[in-house]
Amino acid sequence: MSDRIRWGILSTGAIAATFAEDLKLLPDAELAAVGSRTAESAERFAAAHGVARAHGSWRALVEDPDVDAIYVATPHNAHYEASMLALRAGKAVLCEKPLTLAVSEAEEMAAVARSGGVFLMEAMWMRCIPAIRRIVELVREGAIGDVVAVHADFGIQGPLPEDSRLRDRKLGGGALYDVGIYPVTFAHLFLGAPATVQAWARMSDGGVDENTGMLFGYDSGAVAALTCSLLGDTPRTGSITGTLGRIDVRRDFFHPQGFTLWRGDEPREFDLPYEGKGYQFEAAEVHRCLREGLLDSPVVPIAETLDILRLLAEVSGLVGLDYSS
Repeated sequence: MSDRIRWGILSTGAIAATFAEDLKLLPDAELAAVGSRTAESAERFAAAHGVARAHGSWRALVEDPDVDAIYVATPHNAHYEASMLALRAGKAVLCEKPLTLAVSEAEEMAAVARSGGVFLMEAMWMRCIPAIRRIVELVREGAIGDVVAVHADFGIQGPLPEDSRLRDRKLGGGALYDVGIYPVTFAHLFLGAPATVQAWARMSDGGVDENTGMLFGYDSGAVAALTCSLLGDTPRTGSITGTLGRIDVRRDFFHPQGFTLWRGDEPREFDLPYEGKGYQFEAAEVHRCLREGLLDSPVVPIAETLDILRLLAEVSGLVGLDYSS
């Protein structure tokens, strides 16, 4: 591995732009190349973000010998195709969440990565944010006792325009897989897989969920109450309640710069500020894993990514969300 990890960005949308800018905060990262379905789009992106080379096809990008890792930033429905192309070219892959819309495709991606000895990680950046990692440490150390409840919500203000990607079932639109994956992942971090799942959703005329509630029950007796929405701006907060205390996570719980630990009526504030939007932390985790020869991140393990996708699929079945046709 060279002194700098050389990144290729596959796709040229808004999230790719954010990742490109945050990557500049890592001194050992190089924006080596970008690939799009058209040369014009790739060249515009390269010029805007200081990327060394622009490729007019995905294949040209993944076959670039001067690229170590590929960040897949396509719409959800193209994650499988793009990631498989990169994995089969022997490139490490950081693929945007959700890894895929079908559990079977995600399992195949994981198997191809494993058999080929190639690194694969879902870009669930929330898990890499310093405040979230500190909360996980505190809970594991017993700072709040045994976890009995998790609450989290993520709603964005509607109404969305009819041509929005989030309303398009063919592109994997809907609240659950785009914003609901955050509360579900948040609960999974502290409680693991639930024993029982209940869910309700308001469905759009186009067949995607617009407003979804989930109630998970666990063998320990704990519960998780989670919501996601494309109709209204919810508080976007999270909390973990235990037998000895509680942790409250501030607005935008999925990339916080601080949180509060409560023991009785005594609050303890934790402030963990950072530059940029926070995408640099997932890239830094990829760097660490590649330098240590790891094929799977212990911070965002593929086994847990697959467990969460199976859970999302169960919720989808309960509410009538179907991407298969």
